[in-house]
Amino acid sequence: MEFLNSVFWLLILLGVMIIIHELGHYWAALLCDVKVEQFSLGFGPRLFGFKIGETDFRFSAILFGGYVKMLGQDDMAVDAGTNPDPRSFTNKTRSQRLFIIAAGPAMNILLAVGLLAGLFMYQFPKVTNANGPAVVGHVEKGSPAALAGVVEGDTIIEFDGKKNPTWEDVIVKELTGAGKEFPFQVKRSQSTMALTVTPKEDAKTQVGYAGWREQTEIRIKYILKGFDAERVGLMPGDVVISVNNIPVRSLTKLVEIVKESNGKGVDLIYERENVRNKVAVQPKFNEAEKRWMIGIQLEPKYVVVALGPIEALKESINYNMRGATMIFDYLKGVVQMRLSPKQFEGPVGIARMAAAAAKEGVGDFVSLMAMVSLNLAIFNLLPIPVLDGGGILVLLVEMVRRRDLSLQLKERVLQVGLAFLLMMVVFVLYNDISKAVMPKG
Repeated sequence: MEFLNSVFWLLILLGVMIIIHELGHYWAALLCDVKVEQFSLGFGPRLFGFKIGETDFRFSAILFGGYVKMLGQDDMAVDAGTNPDPRSFTNKTRSQRLFIIAAGPAMNILLAVGLLAGLFMYQFPKVTNANGPAVVGHVEKGSPAALAGVVEGDTIIEFDGKKNPTWEDVIVKELTGAGKEFPFQVKRSQSTMALTVTPKEDAKTQVGYAGWREQTEIRIKYILKGFDAERVGLMPGDVVISVNNIPVRSLTKLVEIVKESNGKGVDLIYERENVRNKVAVQPKFNEAEKRWMIGIQLEPKYVVVALGPIEALKESINYNMRGATMIFDYLKGVVQMRLSPKQFEGPVGIARMAAAAAKEGVGDFVSLMAMVSLNLAIFNLLPIPVLDGGGILVLLVEMVRRRDLSLQLKERVLQVGLAFLLMMVVFVLYNDISKAVMPKG
């Protein structure tokens, strides 16, 4: 049942992505007066469909993916007069063909921006100090940040050339910067110190990890069943103030304190409706996590607000720009062999995330849909033959040269691109299955 549920939400998620992407190609082709012969959801044999005008809208046997087939699109020898029909794709100018090919990824980008803008007009989680200074709230012992000399309370006033960064600016660099040395400056009391940190690759997530956390108010997101937090009456929304009289101002500080308790009870002070309470909580050893836990999951304290249309659009554009930057930095790290490609998610991983997001609610599912749409756009824009980016690259080269590439070269490039894409598909599927079946440490 869980498998069918995951498949259902995967089809919903990818179905929207594919339809929007192919509609981009379809509408652009119509604007350029190109005859569209087929609009297919899926590949392979036609299962069923209907015809509108001259276009066959169909559902095909293999539902992952889709395509728009235009008259003359398969002719490799463009501008060679192989198709006399003026509505043939190959008989259009290079700028028109470029517009048609780029319209698919462009639609996915617009979808990502539109989805988040719409969501932010309804609910925007505003972290209390999101745009404030990057103050360090916790440094894990033995971590790259600790080895760099960072201590709790330091304010990062410059990071990798960016002055007065927010904590999000720092985290984006950290996640995609495994193995890369970052110069930064911190303010401690009245002194300024120049330091360097080199994030390492996290064994579980395969992304950069420095071992520091922002200073912020934190609250309980979930209460886990079977732990003492449930017994003593802690509730989601409670703001954690301190544990054993040690202020808790980061997501990982409480984890460290409980872990070092070695099973001894801890005193936790929390705030609920502006009233502070104190409870004694008994940690329990979790075999799966291999650590002592009291049974709470934390999150930064935030307030949910509804943004106006203009502000929501601005926040959505900024969010997607940061996401795109992180994706490109991650790909750069993979090419430089600083980061592992195991972070790539395929159909199995996306299905798992889709089902989990749907369970959490509409907001989480819309956020995931926007993220997947942005990833799909960027993936399609990679200069790999067979993908839209490959077609765009060929057209740009031909526009610069003012003449076509040879048919033989195009065929060879297409073969190499197809082989690369097949290897990537095999790797992603293997990576997906490995994550699903291998025991968690």
